[in-house]
Amino acid sequence: MLNKANAIQDQLIAWRRDFHMHPELGFHEERTSKTVAEILEQIGCRVRRGVGRTGVVAELGEGNPTIALRADMDALPLQEANQVSYTSLYPGRMHACGHDGHTAMLLGTAMLLAKEKFPGKVRFLFQPSEEVADAEGISGAPRMISDGAMEGVDMVIALHVDPATPVGNIRVESGAGSGGVDSWFGVVIGKGGHGAKPQETVDPFYMTAHVIFALNAIVSRRLRPFDPAVVSIGSIRGGYTENVIPDRVEITGTLRYTEKRVQEQIHAEIKRAFEVVRSLGGNYELRIELGDIPMQNHPEAVKLIRETAGSLLGDEHVLLPTQELGAEDFGRFSELAPGAMFTLGTRIEGDERFGHNPLFDIDERALAIGTAILSESVLRYLRAKAVESAGSK
Repeated sequence: MLNKANAIQDQLIAWRRDFHMHPELGFHEERTSKTVAEILEQIGCRVRRGVGRTGVVAELGEGNPTIALRADMDALPLQEANQVSYTSLYPGRMHACGHDGHTAMLLGTAMLLAKEKFPGKVRFLFQPSEEVADAEGISGAPRMISDGAMEGVDMVIALHVDPATPVGNIRVESGAGSGGVDSWFGVVIGKGGHGAKPQETVDPFYMTAHVIFALNAIVSRRLRPFDPAVVSIGSIRGGYTENVIPDRVEITGTLRYTEKRVQEQIHAEIKRAFEVVRSLGGNYELRIELGDIPMQNHPEAVKLIRETAGSLLGDEHVLLPTQELGAEDFGRFSELAPGAMFTLGTRIEGDERFGHNPLFDIDERALAIGTAILSESVLRYLRAKAVESAGSK
């Protein structure tokens, strides 16, 4: 499949650049999903639109088993700083996480597999809103699941571009492939007054400083040293002018974890950190918003990906992941069927462009490689299952 993917590389690049020029935010992927659906129908897929609001589900093949492949389609609210022929046409919106490439590679996979004969079915999941949740706190993966996207799926696979790894390499391993993520929103409440009369106030800045110290000590002093976790402050807002002490300060942040017990402990420790405010004469409000669960890579799916990539690229190019706690809602899919996500090397040599940055970009030679690994993994999985089924009879 690598040779076949290389043969359509120009098409993959054209798709990717078109999506890059027309980025759309979560649950607003109207043009993207329309383009995706039309291409899939031209290829010969059975297509269902409007899944999970703006998602697309397509299928090839008949019978069982069913393997699903997922690509996310949404962009980020960033102003692109790249000066290229395919720069975003929409001010304040950019594909800064590689979802344009994910979408192009999954379309390429559908194009290649439409020309193959195989037992069973392959289902293509073009997902909206991986980056953000809606007003109800629900992101694209669970929205698609509630619309039946995972019904009857026996395995699910995805990839994500990796701007830190050279082209021609992938990374994947069993176990936690990403962190779980929750958000927290706190308000430190004091008593405002004149900046020249602090003794008449209950200074929320002073109390917030103690909260910050306590929050920053959670991972280093309250958790076990071998528990992967992060507690980060993302924003602090308070005050009106230089000579007025305000009555409140808002402070928000994120937490990451890989185990449920650690998540529960962090929640308790964040509350404990805010409790210090009361001992200083103030009060607080705290809300913790549950986010995506940790993504678990299943050994069976990982074995399939590693063996497939090893045969296409060479075993020396199948690497172990770097240990990080980035979050992904793909875990909602992989908790319903054995699944795994691998990262695809897309580094631009000598000019690294990291994700969620206005200068993000990829080496487009990787598009054919990702397409080939997805396509070959599908064929190997379905044909192996057919052999197993025949043998059991």
